[in-house]
Amino acid sequence: MQDRLENQGRTRWWRFAAMAVPATAAVGAILFGMSTGAIASDVTVSGQTFKIGAARLEGDGFKQYGGVVREKGEDGRTHPIAVAEISSAELYNLCQSIRSDLPGLPVVLTINAGEGKEPARAKDLLIAMDSLDGNATFTNIKIGRDATDLNATAQKGSFGQNSDHVTITNLQQVSRYTTAATFNLVGLRLKVNVGDDAKGKECF
Repeated sequence: MQDRLENQGRTRWWRFAAMAVPATAAVGAILFGMSTGAIASDVTVSGQTFKIGAARLEGDGFKQYGGVVREKGEDGRTHPIAVAEISSAELYNLCQSIRSDLPGLPVVLTINAGEGKEPARAKDLLIAMDSLDGNATFTNIKIGRDATDLNATAQKGSFGQNSDHVTITNLQQVSRYTTAATFNLVGLRLKVNVGDDAKGKECF
């Protein structure tokens, strides 16, 4: 592992996340769980990605392993993803955006929250992501665990890792699916930006 991993568990997150997705995920069993917190077996994704940004994320009970999600339909495409679970998360200056290009008319939906002293908060957060950039510090990180030790529904023999706490600054994440038991969006602002107003409105 070429990245520097200090005693505090600090590493460049995008390389860390890329290593977490095993090559077998693309052709292996889909990692769908039920009440354990993994993605429910009756869930299909839209095929569109969305962006999530935050100035800082503080998370307790972090787990990560590889997985696959599928689009709706008999011939729905499958997408290898990195699955991250966080028992309790605080997100400061949270931004979410999704872009839909209608014929000649770009549309960007934006959601902002946690921009003041109070962050957005989530419980039992699960994220199925394509990529994540940022600077991360992990507390008591364990790398190379069997994924089934972190989630019983994961693929046996696949790569997993976990830590007691994670701090990510300058978070930029491209996701396909997110769930939470509760999501408290303090100071919620939602806006549909159309045409010229959509320019530069994505989170990053």
